[in-house]
Amino acid sequence: MLQCKLQVLLVDFLKQENAVSHHTWEFQTSSPVFRRGQVFHLRLVLNQPLQSYHELKLEFSTGPNPSIAKHTLVVLDPRTPSDHYNWQATLQNESGKEVTVAVTSTPNAILGKYQLHVKTGKHILKSEENILYLLFNPWCKEDTVFMPDEDERKEYILNDTGCHYVGVARSIKYKPWNFGQFEKNVLDCCISLLTESSLKPTDRRDPVLVCRAMSAMMSFEKGQGVLIGNWTGDYQGGTAPYKWTGSAPILQQYYSTKQAVRFGQCWVFAGILTTVLRALGIPARSVTAFDSAHDTEKNLTVDTYVNENGEKITNMSRDSVWNFHVWTDAWMKRLDLPKGYDGWQAVDATPQERSQGVFCCGPSPLTAIRKGDIFIVYDTRFVFSEVNGDRLIWLVKMVNGQEELHIISMETTSIGKNISTKAVGQDRRRDITYEYKYPEGSSEERQVMDHAFLLLSSEREHRRPVKENFLHMSVQSDDVLLGNPVNFTVILKRKTAALQNVNISGSFELQLYTGKKVAKLCDLNKTSQIQGQVSEVTLTLDSKTYINSLAILDDEPVIRGFIIAEIVESKEIMASEVFTSFQYPEFSIELPNTGRVGQLLVCNCIFRNTLAIPLTDVKFSLESLGISSLQTSDHGTVQPGETIQSQIKCTPIKTGPKKFIVKLSSKQVKEINAQKIVLITK
Repeated sequence: MLQCKLQVLLVDFLKQENAVSHHTWEFQTSSPVFRRGQVFHLRLVLNQPLQSYHELKLEFSTGPNPSIAKHTLVVLDPRTPSDHYNWQATLQNESGKEVTVAVTSTPNAILGKYQLHVKTGKHILKSEENILYLLFNPWCKEDTVFMPDEDERKEYILNDTGCHYVGVARSIKYKPWNFGQFEKNVLDCCISLLTESSLKPTDRRDPVLVCRAMSAMMSFEKGQGVLIGNWTGDYQGGTAPYKWTGSAPILQQYYSTKQAVRFGQCWVFAGILTTVLRALGIPARSVTAFDSAHDTEKNLTVDTYVNENGEKITNMSRDSVWNFHVWTDAWMKRLDLPKGYDGWQAVDATPQERSQGVFCCGPSPLTAIRKGDIFIVYDTRFVFSEVNGDRLIWLVKMVNGQEELHIISMETTSIGKNISTKAVGQDRRRDITYEYKYPEGSSEERQVMDHAFLLLSSEREHRRPVKENFLHMSVQSDDVLLGNPVNFTVILKRKTAALQNVNISGSFELQLYTGKKVAKLCDLNKTSQIQGQVSEVTLTLDSKTYINSLAILDDEPVIRGFIIAEIVESKEIMASEVFTSFQYPEFSIELPNTGRVGQLLVCNCIFRNTLAIPLTDVKFSLESLGISSLQTSDHGTVQPGETIQSQIKCTPIKTGPKKFIVKLSSKQVKEINAQKIVLITK
């Protein structure tokens, strides 16, 4: 008697119990999401009960022209055990015409989008609905991204909110950021980026290569990439970088339009890369280094050239020091390197230098950076110089019509300060400087620098200038309330306590955090008599010198002061640089502790302008992963001493504890933030 041919009528991906523990259920995507090394279940509806003589095979394929030899095609027979190194499939339950199959991928399976075909003899069930996403698995000990600590997994994989740290080294500011890796279309975008990248399908097994490719894909080049960088201060035709408060709107816009988003700067690039890596299953954290160097000459020194007024000579000063720079650390084993380089790796998506012909950076092991192993791949020399390096300040003097160069300052502790990330499970800053470098001035730190110079096959060409009397000079300036005068205190230390005359000259300018000059403010000069081994001289910058320049700057402003001190009697010269950021008045928000999905939630904002200047184009905005879109409220001009109140209404769409970020902005004050977590229930 002829048997009726077996056919599969329907395939269902069953809801997984371990999807809750691995949090794949939180992704807002139509495709089921699994982590490699994790079991998942299929329900097959057949046209008849499964018999022993029936052929039943599952085919999982990824990438173009899939093949078993390339590991891009996996063929499984649920009734035939596979060897230990391959995917596994076993029959779990048979009930009439329904069959349940348990499938487990290998811990080193290729990442990305898979198509499932079910084959019964010559019949193959093909459906665009039978798509699944496979991610890295930091819960699986055999996966190269395994992270043993559950609290760290919650922070670096599952936490969809966080922050960046910005400002200047002695005045660090908290900038809230919604990573939003579970938001609608974000994972779809990340999977799409894998396909758009230069990665071969087999490369997608390796978190090292995936990180490197995603670093490149974050910035726009040659018609490809998510975000266009812009440090000009002119953001017409796009969004000013400081206005972004989260990654999801950027990735969603790119996914829907396939056009690069305008515009970003370092913290935005770091934000979207951190989101992408967390979505793909690689533990990731946002990291900020203050006074971060860009060593264009790759000689581990940062050279700054100034004229006799203390003004930077831009055509000579090719190296730069950013007030802060933000990148991403990613967690993984480095099977491509000798032992000792596993753990956190620096990955930078900001397009600064080409690496192997592409704008990308890393992953570079923090262990290698700390030890000065600058030729460990990838790009360790570049990252090492961002957080290390000696800074030389050269005075360019005209003598008989010829330029003469004199080193007036050699700073060995000024690069790479207060390296910061968000603490695990807490909204506070954690200093991780010593994960990147030994304490400044320690014997270990100097040995590392010597080791790095040795690897470069070069010696330090310059030594600290010898001073007969002048021991040290520093400049202090507290953050100032916008609109007030700025005081700079010059502290001079000498060997002698004798009475001497000192000429102090200071050049002041408004600049971006990258060191780019926006406006010259003024020069200040002062001659004082000093006595005692430690003495102080104060220079005061009137608010009128900077206040009118703020409106032309569509960025957070920084005042840079470069101070030169010369002892008249000995002609000894020293110099120091100082950066000052502004303080702003706080504002208060009133939000309920709880809310419900679909019911109106009201946020009351109260702000009093305690500044001495009016604020124009004042706006409040409210953003949260718990609501559908950004809400704004406009308030025009707010005079000094005036108090305004604003009411912003929104409707929550998702349950759980949701962080609500409220921002005040104006032409003069770019952003003041307040935030509160509200528990949203059904």
